[in-house]
Amino acid sequence: MKVIVFGGSGFLGSHVADALEEAGHKVLVYDIKASPHLRPSQTMIVGDVLDQEKVEKAVKGCDAVYNFAGIADIGEASEKPLESVKYNILGNSIALEAARKARVKRFVFASSLYVYSKAGAFYRSTKQACELLIENYHEVFKLPYTILRYGSLYGPRSDEKNFIHTIIRQALTQKKISRYGDGEEIREYIHVRDAAKGSVEILSDEFANQHVILTGSQQVKVKDVLFMIKEMMDNKIDIEFLAPREDSHYEITPYSFAPKTGKRLVSRTYLDLSQGMLETIYNLYKEINPPPAYDGTRPKGKKRQEKVKVGGA
Repeated sequence: MKVIVFGGSGFLGSHVADALEEAGHKVLVYDIKASPHLRPSQTMIVGDVLDQEKVEKAVKGCDAVYNFAGIADIGEASEKPLESVKYNILGNSIALEAARKARVKRFVFASSLYVYSKAGAFYRSTKQACELLIENYHEVFKLPYTILRYGSLYGPRSDEKNFIHTIIRQALTQKKISRYGDGEEIREYIHVRDAAKGSVEILSDEFANQHVILTGSQQVKVKDVLFMIKEMMDNKIDIEFLAPREDSHYEITPYSFAPKTGKRLVSRTYLDLSQGMLETIYNLYKEINPPPAYDGTRPKGKKRQEKVKVGGA
């Protein structure tokens, strides 16, 4: 199949593009910036999702459309409500219309578990609106779709907007982790590569016109994750719990609102949480402590450098 991934330069979108290619599909990546993760066999299209003419031209001839474009950070969405409506709702509507005109076999939309919640503010409401519009396009135009509701993602290519990325970077650079609240919040973390794999599996007929939940295989308290990271770093970091602040995140569960029920998809094989966390620690450690460039000369002397040890017996 020929598949286009809107927002394919980003954290999740780039991994989905790779998983699609590995499954044998021809992949086009469409984003407002060129992907630093683009593979030689993937085609890059730099463009704005609000550019209707360019979007329709890009989608023409495609069999499936994935939409990861828009504002995906809750904090940013809360600070930029108009931008969130524009890029999340209007941008998705432009992609939907292009998919309808191209008669694609599947429109795949990246939603969130926050659609179940009273938390999430503008991020939640824009995702809910998009889900309703996608259902309308199916009802009126028979456009096949799959809506993916992702849990808490982590892994390579994440940035400071990702919670796990942020706390591991803080641990490596400041030797501490600060968390607002008592850490009793429940999450179902899923490694981004597992999420990407599931995002490709849903192209089967079984998941046509379905809402699919993609989360981790186990529930875990946030504080348990923090202490896991501390142990992996030889207990040489401090963990501080700060007074809770008013934000837009759910505490124990997102399930306080009930849109259409989603099927839960859990792969038979997945990356264990502790292994995924250790991989993330090493990846960030290498990013923060890159090896010195070799200039072809022998060093005159050795200076001892203090570095953070990230593994132990």
